[in-house]
Amino acid sequence: MPWSASFEDPIPLPNGRRLLTLKDAASYVMELPKAEHSAPEWQAAMEALILVAERGGPTMLARIGVMRALNRHVERVFNTDCKAHHWGKRKLKRDQ
Repeated sequence: MPWSASFEDPIPLPNGRRLLTLKDAASYVMELPKAEHSAPEWQAAMEALILVAERGGPTMLARIGVMRALNRHVERVFNTDCKAHHWGKRKLKRDQ
């Protein structure tokens, strides 16, 4: 698969740009500052990009790697305000 292969869904960047192809993603990673570029998440993303481009893997693999690297500082928080689940509240007809 060539570097010009496009992602199924473009990757949105914080500055409003979008990464459309593997080459776009690779050039974006290469333009990052040295300290950020050497982060383990970005190294894994580059490894996934190279695997997809040179070995013909699924582009979704590279997309997931880049998305994880982009969102590595985002903390996932559980929302307790969601609708309560009905688990354990259902009664059977024989129990009535």
